[in-house]
Amino acid sequence: MRIVAFVTQKGGSGKSALASSLAVAAQETGEKVCVIDMDPQASLMSWSKARAADDIAVVASGAAGLPSVLAQMKAKGCTLAVIDTPDADGPASAAAMAAAHLNIIPSRPSMFDLWASAKTCAALTEIGGDFVFLLNQCPSAAKTARVKDGIEALNEMGGLVSPLIPTRGDYPEAARRGAGVTELDPNGPAADEMRSLWGSIRRRLSRARQNSAPLDAA
Repeated sequence: MRIVAFVTQKGGSGKSALASSLAVAAQETGEKVCVIDMDPQASLMSWSKARAADDIAVVASGAAGLPSVLAQMKAKGCTLAVIDTPDADGPASAAAMAAAHLNIIPSRPSMFDLWASAKTCAALTEIGGDFVFLLNQCPSAAKTARVKDGIEALNEMGGLVSPLIPTRGDYPEAARRGAGVTELDPNGPAADEMRSLWGSIRRRLSRARQNSAPLDAA
């Protein structure tokens, strides 16, 4: 089972909306997906209650219980776990970072978010965790100076996964309905972005599998 964690030390980055839509996009490609909600706000537990389907298991967990929850999900045949974490440094985020095969650090194109991303990057570097940055909630105008600065800064810190995610109403609306953007509007631009994002993450996980010990060993 491969494990992906959304981690950041600043609120408002859109972690939960991204995590839920990514989980759905992965499930649609044949993955058996579970979602681990470690955020005290329990946004993804609420998302699960609003979801009509029961195809994606959503489980709440604290730091101490994470290894057991992951083991249970793996025993049930899950092939991908998506972890959502609190918007702060602490035991839950540390446990998720340590467990994940790939950490995704979402950031808006603002200096406050970029500074917070640098702190998360430093914490992951210290433990040897694999990570990528994801630029989220970008202005609709293509490649504004703020977005270009964000791309440059995040690439310098460790690499930016594609695509950039613009500010779109589909993301919060899908989350409100207990859906992913690929379900809300399968032919819309947000759906294309999320399928592309899952493709990028899947390729990154595959490279990690080839270059290190098998991920299923975790």
